[in-house]
Amino acid sequence: MEETGIGIWGVPLAIFAGAIRVSTPFIFVSLGETITERSGRINLGLEGTLVFGAMTAYAVAVMTGSPTLGVLAAMMAGAIFGLIHGWICKFPKVNDIAIGIAMMQFGLGMAFFLGKSFIQPVAPKLPSIPLGGWSSTPQVQAALNINVLFFIGAALALFLFWAFKNTRIGLIVRVVGDSTDAARAMGIHPDRVRLLATAVGGSLAAIGGAYLSLYYPGSWNEGISSGQGLMAVALVIFARWNPIGCFLAALLFGGAGALGPALQSVGVTQGYYLFYAAPYVLTLVILIATSSPTRSLAGAPGALSLTK
Repeated sequence: MEETGIGIWGVPLAIFAGAIRVSTPFIFVSLGETITERSGRINLGLEGTLVFGAMTAYAVAVMTGSPTLGVLAAMMAGAIFGLIHGWICKFPKVNDIAIGIAMMQFGLGMAFFLGKSFIQPVAPKLPSIPLGGWSSTPQVQAALNINVLFFIGAALALFLFWAFKNTRIGLIVRVVGDSTDAARAMGIHPDRVRLLATAVGGSLAAIGGAYLSLYYPGSWNEGISSGQGLMAVALVIFARWNPIGCFLAALLFGGAGALGPALQSVGVTQGYYLFYAAPYVLTLVILIATSSPTRSLAGAPGALSLTK
Protein backbone atom coordinates (compact mmCIF):
# COMPACT_ATOMS: atom_id res chain seq x y z
CA MET A 1 0.00 0.00 0.00
CA GLU A 2 2.78 2.43 0.88
CA GLU A 3 4.59 1.69 -2.37
CA THR A 4 1.34 2.38 -4.28
CA GLY A 5 0.93 5.68 -2.45
CA ILE A 6 4.46 6.69 -3.30
CA GLY A 7 3.75 5.82 -6.92
CA ILE A 8 0.72 8.15 -6.93
CA TRP A 9 2.51 10.94 -5.11
CA GLY A 10 5.88 10.36 -6.78
CA VAL A 11 5.85 13.42 -9.05
CA PRO A 12 4.51 15.92 -6.45
CA LEU A 13 6.98 14.58 -3.90
CA ALA A 14 9.86 14.90 -6.35
CA ILE A 15 8.78 18.43 -7.30
CA PHE A 16 8.52 19.39 -3.61
CA ALA A 17 11.99 18.08 -2.85
CA GLY A 18 13.41 19.60 -6.02
CA ALA A 19 11.77 22.96 -5.34
CA ILE A 20 13.53 23.20 -1.99
CA ARG A 21 16.88 22.14 -3.44
CA VAL A 22 16.70 24.35 -6.52
CA SER A 23 15.18 27.38 -4.79
CA THR A 24 17.86 27.89 -2.16
CA PRO A 25 20.36 29.77 -4.39
CA PHE A 26 17.48 31.87 -5.76
CA ILE A 27 16.50 32.78 -2.20
CA PHE A 28 19.90 34.17 -1.28
CA VAL A 29 20.59 35.92 -4.58
CA SER A 30 17.13 37.51 -4.69
CA LEU A 31 17.31 38.66 -1.06
CA GLY A 32 20.72 40.16 -1.72
CA GLU A 33 19.46 41.92 -4.83
CA THR A 34 16.41 43.14 -2.91
CA ILE A 35 18.66 44.89 -0.39
CA THR A 36 20.73 46.41 -3.19
CA GLU A 37 17.73 47.57 -5.22
CA ARG A 38 15.87 48.92 -2.21
CA SER A 39 18.84 51.29 -1.83
CA GLY A 40 18.34 52.50 -5.41
CA ARG A 41 20.96 50.45 -7.25
CA ILE A 42 20.58 47.48 -9.57
CA ASN A 43 23.35 44.88 -9.73
CA LEU A 44 23.35 42.67 -12.82
CA GLY A 45 26.77 41.39 -11.83
CA LEU A 46 25.37 38.87 -9.33
CA GLU A 47 25.74 36.06 -11.84
CA GLY A 48 29.50 36.56 -11.70
CA THR A 49 29.38 36.93 -7.91
CA LEU A 50 27.37 33.70 -7.62
CA VAL A 51 29.84 31.70 -9.71
CA PHE A 52 32.91 33.21 -8.04
CA GLY A 53 31.34 32.49 -4.66
CA ALA A 54 30.77 28.87 -5.72
CA MET A 55 34.40 28.53 -6.75
CA THR A 56 35.72 30.24 -3.61
CA ALA A 57 33.60 28.12 -1.27
CA TYR A 58 34.63 24.91 -3.01
CA ALA A 59 38.32 25.80 -3.08
CA VAL A 60 38.42 26.78 0.60
CA ALA A 61 36.44 23.68 1.60
CA VAL A 62 38.86 21.47 -0.31
CA MET A 63 41.91 23.11 1.27
CA THR A 64 40.57 23.29 4.84
CA GLY A 65 38.14 20.37 4.94
CA SER A 66 35.46 22.71 6.33
CA PRO A 67 32.38 23.64 4.26
CA THR A 68 31.52 26.29 6.85
CA LEU A 69 34.79 28.08 6.19
CA GLY A 70 34.03 27.74 2.51
CA VAL A 71 30.72 29.59 2.94
CA LEU A 72 32.37 32.33 5.02
CA ALA A 73 35.09 32.76 2.40
CA ALA A 74 32.44 33.01 -0.32
CA MET A 75 30.65 35.70 1.69
CA MET A 76 33.85 37.72 1.94
CA ALA A 77 34.51 37.35 -1.79
CA GLY A 78 30.95 38.40 -2.60
CA ALA A 79 31.22 41.43 -0.32
CA ILE A 80 34.44 42.49 -2.09
CA PHE A 81 32.74 42.20 -5.47
CA GLY A 82 29.87 44.30 -4.14
CA LEU A 83 32.24 46.93 -2.77
CA ILE A 84 34.03 47.18 -6.12
CA HIS A 85 30.72 47.51 -7.94
CA GLY A 86 29.41 50.10 -5.48
CA TRP A 87 32.63 52.12 -5.51
CA ILE A 88 32.67 52.38 -9.30
CA CYS A 89 28.97 53.29 -9.48
CA LYS A 90 29.37 56.27 -7.16
CA PHE A 91 31.14 58.27 -9.88
CA PRO A 92 29.04 60.66 -11.99
CA LYS A 93 27.54 59.41 -15.27
CA VAL A 94 28.39 55.78 -14.50
CA ASN A 95 25.62 53.37 -15.49
CA ASP A 96 24.72 50.70 -12.91
CA ILE A 97 23.64 48.19 -15.53
CA ALA A 98 26.77 48.53 -17.66
CA ILE A 99 29.03 48.15 -14.62
CA GLY A 100 27.00 45.15 -13.50
CA ILE A 101 27.51 43.39 -16.82
CA ALA A 102 31.23 44.15 -16.68
CA MET A 103 31.45 42.80 -13.12
CA MET A 104 29.55 39.69 -14.19
CA GLN A 105 32.09 38.95 -16.91
CA PHE A 106 34.95 39.72 -14.54
CA GLY A 107 33.58 37.36 -11.89
CA LEU A 108 32.99 34.56 -14.39
CA GLY A 109 36.44 34.95 -15.88
CA MET A 110 38.18 34.99 -12.50
CA ALA A 111 36.21 31.97 -11.30
CA PHE A 112 37.05 29.92 -14.38
CA PHE A 113 40.72 30.92 -14.28
CA LEU A 114 41.30 30.36 -10.55
CA GLY A 115 39.01 27.34 -10.29
CA LYS A 116 40.61 25.10 -12.92
CA SER A 117 42.69 23.20 -10.38
CA PHE A 118 39.62 22.49 -8.19
CA ILE A 119 37.46 20.70 -10.76
CA GLN A 120 38.74 17.24 -9.83
CA PRO A 121 39.17 17.39 -6.00
CA VAL A 122 36.14 16.49 -3.87
CA ALA A 123 35.05 18.97 -1.19
CA PRO A 124 33.07 18.11 1.96
CA LYS A 125 29.38 18.93 1.65
CA LEU A 126 27.27 21.25 3.76
CA PRO A 127 25.15 19.52 6.40
CA SER A 128 21.44 18.88 6.01
CA ILE A 129 18.64 18.27 8.50
CA PRO A 130 16.82 14.92 8.14
CA LEU A 131 13.13 15.64 8.75
CA GLY A 132 11.84 12.41 7.22
CA GLY A 133 12.90 10.05 9.99
CA TRP A 134 9.24 9.38 10.84
CA SER A 135 8.84 7.55 7.51
CA SER A 136 10.33 4.22 6.50
CA THR A 137 10.08 5.14 2.81
CA PRO A 138 13.41 6.17 1.24
CA GLN A 139 11.71 8.63 -1.15
CA VAL A 140 10.09 10.52 1.71
CA GLN A 141 13.32 10.53 3.71
CA ALA A 142 15.23 11.90 0.73
CA ALA A 143 12.61 14.57 0.03
CA LEU A 144 12.70 15.79 3.64
CA ASN A 145 16.48 15.82 3.92
CA ILE A 146 16.77 19.61 3.79
CA ASN A 147 19.93 21.68 3.79
CA VAL A 148 20.39 24.08 6.66
CA LEU A 149 20.87 27.04 4.30
CA PHE A 150 17.24 26.73 3.18
CA PHE A 151 16.04 27.38 6.72
CA ILE A 152 18.53 30.23 7.12
CA GLY A 153 17.19 31.76 3.90
CA ALA A 154 13.59 31.48 5.12
CA ALA A 155 14.50 33.13 8.44
CA LEU A 156 16.44 35.85 6.63
CA ALA A 157 13.43 36.65 4.42
CA LEU A 158 11.23 37.11 7.49
CA PHE A 159 13.89 39.21 9.22
CA LEU A 160 14.39 41.51 6.23
CA PHE A 161 10.64 41.98 5.82
CA TRP A 162 10.49 43.09 9.45
CA ALA A 163 13.69 45.13 9.31
CA PHE A 164 12.66 47.23 6.31
CA LYS A 165 9.53 48.31 8.16
CA ASN A 166 10.67 48.55 11.77
CA THR A 167 14.35 49.45 12.03
CA ARG A 168 16.30 52.64 11.52
CA ILE A 169 18.66 50.93 9.08
CA GLY A 170 15.71 49.67 7.07
CA LEU A 171 14.23 53.16 6.96
CA ILE A 172 17.54 54.65 5.82
CA VAL A 173 17.83 52.12 2.98
CA ARG A 174 14.26 52.82 1.88
CA VAL A 175 14.73 56.60 1.97
CA VAL A 176 17.92 56.39 -0.07
CA GLY A 177 16.24 54.06 -2.55
CA ASP A 178 13.22 56.32 -2.98
CA SER A 179 14.89 59.72 -3.24
CA THR A 180 18.55 60.71 -3.25
CA ASP A 181 17.67 64.36 -2.61
CA ALA A 182 15.44 63.49 0.36
CA ALA A 183 18.20 61.33 1.83
CA ARG A 184 20.73 64.16 1.55
CA ALA A 185 18.26 66.55 3.15
CA MET A 186 18.04 64.18 6.12
CA GLY A 187 21.83 64.13 6.47
CA ILE A 188 22.20 60.64 4.98
CA HIS A 189 25.10 59.85 2.62
CA PRO A 190 23.39 57.98 -0.29
CA ASP A 191 26.60 56.70 -1.91
CA ARG A 192 27.78 55.21 1.37
CA VAL A 193 24.45 53.48 1.99
CA ARG A 194 24.34 52.09 -1.54
CA LEU A 195 27.95 50.94 -1.26
CA LEU A 196 27.17 48.94 1.89
CA ALA A 197 23.88 47.64 0.47
CA THR A 198 25.65 46.41 -2.67
CA ALA A 199 28.31 44.72 -0.54
CA VAL A 200 25.68 42.95 1.58
CA GLY A 201 23.82 41.94 -1.57
CA GLY A 202 26.97 40.48 -3.08
CA SER A 203 27.74 38.62 0.13
CA LEU A 204 24.30 36.95 0.13
CA ALA A 205 24.57 36.08 -3.56
CA ALA A 206 27.88 34.35 -2.89
CA ILE A 207 26.16 32.17 -0.27
CA GLY A 208 23.88 30.98 -3.06
CA GLY A 209 26.99 30.04 -5.03
CA ALA A 210 28.43 28.20 -2.04
CA TYR A 211 25.23 26.16 -1.82
CA LEU A 212 25.59 25.13 -5.47
CA SER A 213 29.15 23.89 -5.14
CA LEU A 214 28.97 22.45 -1.62
CA TYR A 215 25.53 20.84 -1.61
CA TYR A 216 23.44 20.75 -4.78
CA PRO A 217 24.73 19.72 -7.23
CA GLY A 218 27.74 19.63 -4.91
CA SER A 219 30.64 20.05 -7.31
CA TRP A 220 32.57 22.80 -9.02
CA ASN A 221 32.46 23.26 -12.78
CA GLU A 222 32.25 26.18 -15.16
CA GLY A 223 28.55 25.68 -15.95
CA ILE A 224 27.36 25.45 -12.36
CA SER A 225 25.03 28.46 -12.33
CA SER A 226 22.95 28.24 -15.53
CA GLY A 227 22.04 31.91 -15.28
CA GLN A 228 20.50 31.83 -11.80
CA GLY A 229 22.07 35.15 -10.86
CA LEU A 230 20.38 36.92 -13.76
CA MET A 231 17.06 35.15 -13.25
CA ALA A 232 17.06 36.34 -9.65
CA VAL A 233 16.79 39.95 -10.87
CA ALA A 234 13.54 39.07 -12.64
CA LEU A 235 12.44 37.26 -9.50
CA VAL A 236 12.93 40.41 -7.41
CA ILE A 237 10.77 42.40 -9.83
CA PHE A 238 8.12 39.69 -9.75
CA ALA A 239 8.17 39.77 -5.93
CA ARG A 240 7.85 43.60 -5.95
CA TRP A 241 10.95 44.04 -3.79
CA ASN A 242 9.30 42.19 -0.91
CA PRO A 243 11.63 39.74 0.91
CA ILE A 244 8.85 37.29 1.73
CA GLY A 245 7.65 37.56 -1.86
CA CYS A 246 11.20 36.74 -2.97
CA PHE A 247 11.19 33.60 -0.83
CA LEU A 248 7.86 32.42 -2.26
CA ALA A 249 8.87 33.34 -5.82
CA ALA A 250 12.12 31.41 -5.34
CA LEU A 251 10.09 28.34 -4.41
CA LEU A 252 8.04 28.86 -7.59
CA PHE A 253 11.19 29.09 -9.68
CA GLY A 254 12.60 26.07 -7.84
CA GLY A 255 9.47 24.06 -8.56
CA ALA A 256 9.69 25.00 -12.24
CA GLY A 257 13.32 23.90 -12.30
CA ALA A 258 12.41 20.59 -10.64
CA LEU A 259 9.79 19.58 -13.22
CA GLY A 260 12.22 17.90 -15.61
CA PRO A 261 14.13 15.87 -13.00
CA ALA A 262 10.84 14.92 -11.28
CA LEU A 263 9.38 13.48 -14.45
CA GLN A 264 12.61 11.65 -15.19
CA SER A 265 12.69 10.18 -11.68
CA VAL A 266 9.32 8.49 -12.14
CA GLY A 267 10.18 6.91 -15.46
CA VAL A 268 9.13 9.50 -18.05
CA THR A 269 11.64 8.99 -20.84
CA GLN A 270 10.28 11.23 -23.61
CA GLY A 271 9.72 14.96 -23.58
CA TYR A 272 10.75 15.51 -19.97
CA TYR A 273 13.81 17.48 -21.08
CA LEU A 274 11.52 20.22 -22.42
CA PHE A 275 10.58 21.02 -18.82
CA TYR A 276 14.21 21.87 -18.06
CA ALA A 277 13.50 25.14 -19.89
CA ALA A 278 10.62 25.99 -17.51
CA PRO A 279 12.61 28.46 -15.30
CA TYR A 280 13.82 30.38 -18.36
CA VAL A 281 10.33 30.49 -19.87
CA LEU A 282 8.98 31.69 -16.52
CA THR A 283 11.63 34.43 -16.41
CA LEU A 284 10.69 35.58 -19.91
CA VAL A 285 6.98 35.62 -19.05
CA ILE A 286 7.63 37.65 -15.90
CA LEU A 287 9.76 40.21 -17.74
CA ILE A 288 7.10 40.63 -20.44
CA ALA A 289 4.26 40.83 -17.91
CA THR A 290 6.03 43.48 -15.82
CA SER A 291 7.13 45.62 -18.77
CA SER A 292 4.94 48.56 -19.73
CA PRO A 293 5.82 51.95 -21.29
CA THR A 294 2.88 53.62 -19.54
CA ARG A 295 2.59 51.83 -16.18
CA SER A 296 5.13 52.14 -13.36
CA LEU A 297 6.21 49.12 -11.37
CA ALA A 298 4.35 48.90 -8.08
CA GLY A 299 6.71 48.98 -5.12
CA ALA A 300 9.76 49.92 -7.17
CA PRO A 301 12.27 52.23 -5.38
CA GLY A 302 12.05 55.67 -6.97
CA ALA A 303 15.82 56.08 -7.45
CA LEU A 304 16.28 52.67 -9.07
CA SER A 305 17.84 52.84 -12.55
CA LEU A 306 15.29 50.30 -13.74
CA THR A 307 12.47 52.80 -13.29
CA LYS A 308 14.14 55.75 -15.03
